[in-house]
Formats: sequence, structure tokens, C-alpha cells
Amino acid sequence: MRREPVLITGCGITCAIGLDKSQVLESLLANRTGVGPIRYLKTGHTEFPVGEVSMSDEEMERAMGIAPGTPTTRTALMGMMAMHEALAQAGLSKDDLNAVGFVDGTTVGGMDKSEQYYLDFIGNDSRNAYISTHDCGSCSEMIADRFGRFKFITTISTACSSAANAIELAADMIRLGEADIVVAGGSECITKFHLNGFNSLMILDHGQCRPFDARRAGLNLGEGAAFIVLESARSAARRGVKPVAQLSGYGNACDAFHQTASSPDGEGAYRAMMKALDDAGLRPQDIDYINAHGTGTPNNDLSESQAMKRVFGECLPQVSSTKSLTGHTTSASGSIETVICILALQNGFTPANYAFEQPDNGVIVPNMNLEPEREMKHVLCNSFGFGGNDSSLVISNVSEY
Repeated sequence: MRREPVLITGCGITCAIGLDKSQVLESLLANRTGVGPIRYLKTGHTEFPVGEVSMSDEEMERAMGIAPGTPTTRTALMGMMAMHEALAQAGLSKDDLNAVGFVDGTTVGGMDKSEQYYLDFIGNDSRNAYISTHDCGSCSEMIADRFGRFKFITTISTACSSAANAIELAADMIRLGEADIVVAGGSECITKFHLNGFNSLMILDHGQCRPFDARRAGLNLGEGAAFIVLESARSAARRGVKPVAQLSGYGNACDAFHQTASSPDGEGAYRAMMKALDDAGLRPQDIDYINAHGTGTPNNDLSESQAMKRVFGECLPQVSSTKSLTGHTTSASGSIETVICILALQNGFTPANYAFEQPDNGVIVPNMNLEPEREMKHVLCNSFGFGGNDSSLVISNVSEY
């Protein structure tokens, strides 16, 4: 029995390669990376390149008319920017939001401000207003409060698959009739917690990251936010809005192989991709492009390659990782890359795998050249988290429903 499609009627994004969809598209078509020296994070580890959003907290606050001194976090500010673009494209106003749900994915929440003001928390009461902005849920609430009163708000934290799982939960709610419209995605800023933690795991590259390359030495951290508006076909028809894409299938699996490492055969990734294809009613050969998790670490890229080979065999479609452009945006990566996939579908091109030069044994060879004016119907977007929590989304052209 064919399910009613889950449509995408709006999307918004801000990341290292652009503050909105038009800037991100321009960077993708130019194959221009946003990874570079640290500008905004206050850290002594300036030896690591990162993908930062090109605005300071103060600049974002001024752009949105937030009064100086108002307790905010970088995670929430970036989320507000992406949410504004998504709601505007979907034609949703403040008065509509009491019938709209919000599912947000983040892991560090407001830790950026906790790091800055921890000594103030301990030594005086000058920054106590920021204590309540620390947890993940408070960042979701700050984003939501900017726009109005949503029907419900919930927050998901599953490390680097958070935003993808937020999208899956939102789609489940629509399929089950619990909501007609849900905004879903994620937001995540770079913190010292991030940088020091990944450095302790020895998986940060001191130069430009190179997913799937034989010389890959680790990832570059990134930051940003992206949200998509998921909507039932009935609701979209009733409101008279034109969908930009559809979420035709999705799958989540957890192989629990290791706290941080991927399994050698990519079992969790394999199961997530197979579930997503089955849910969409598609065969492997129906997929035109895979936006890989592709972090640039020796472990992930080999494991994901093995999983893709198990799923697709000899009919592996074009593959690329866009993390060499945006940096690894951790909890927000699933939604940022979903919006990138939507832009690729709409504009008929396959994003290139920036910085790839040298093939490696057992690892797939990614797409190295932009191919504009290429018709695509279905793309697969992978997001894999620590602990083996792996998710895959199938995003399809709206002409397919």
C-alpha cells in the first residue's frame, strides 16, 4: 500500500559556504570551500582549520534586531537564521505556527556560552542568565520563541545523526496523522568542547580534510543550521503551496559496534540505507546520487565505502561528501546536507568531492567534477553518529509523487 507522500515545502540553511540557500548554491556550483583558519571560536588551538559561519554572534544579533545583552547562544542564532528562510519559503506566518510542530537536533546546545562564562558562574552572579541557555532544549526553545508559539517542540540528541533523526521523527508524525506540518532539522556551533574532544580522539586534520582520499587524516569541524518544512500532501494542497521536494523514504539503525568508531563492514550504515530504500519502495539502481557521511577519517570512509558496496554492488551511483566544503557540522550535518541534496535535485547537478586526489584500496572513488544540467530523481543522504546510530534519507524530485 502506497503511503501518502511527505512533502518538503520549505527549507533554510546557514553554514560555512553561505548564509542562505542562494549563497550555498553559488558556492556548490563554484566548488568553493568554506573551511579556513579559526576566526570566531576563542581557543588556543588555532592550528586546526574549521568551517565557521561568517558572522560573529553580535553581527547575527544585530541582523535579527536582538537587543544587546539578551541571553542567546550561537547555536540558537544560527538556527533562527535558517528557520526564518524555511518558514518564509513555506509561506508560514506567526499565526500559522500553533498548528505546526518543531523537532530540533543538537548536541552541544548552549555550551559555547557556558565555556565563556563558567568562571563567572562560579565566582559571581554577573552571567547567571546564561546558565539556563546551556541545555539542548533551551536552544530549541529560543529558536521557536523568535517566531511564535509552535504546536509542540521536541529536541533530539544522537550526535552526528541528530538532525537526520529529527527529520525522521517529524515524518513519522505526519505519516501517523499526529501533525500536518512539522519543521525539522538541526543547529550546532563549534565549541572548545567539540574541538578538544575530537582532538583527543586524534581525528582532526591539521589541513584541508579529504574525504575518501588515500591521504585523509581526519575531519575539519564545521558549524551551521538547516531546517526543512515537512508537510502532508493534503495540507500542502489545502494551503496552495508548491513543494520543493519530497522525503520518500528513511531508515535508522544502530550497530552499537563501538562508542566512536564505525564497524569495519559498515553494518549500521548498510542497514540504514537498506531500510531507507525499502521505505521509499526503490531499488538501489534508482538512486542517482549519494551525499555520503564522508567525514575524512580513515575509519569512517572505509566503513561507509564497504556499506555502499554491499548495498549498490556494481551499480554504485555518483557519490560525494560535501563536508570538505562545509566542515563536519556534527549534529546539524543531516539537515544541512539534506538542503544541499534538495538544491542538487532542483538545479540538476552532482556536488563535487572537494580536495580528493588519490584513490585508496577498499574505498570508493567519489565524484570529482561538477556535472550541471543532470536530471536526478532520487538522492540518498547519509548521517552517521557515535555509537553506531546511523540514518539515511531518500529525497526525491516532486515530479515523482
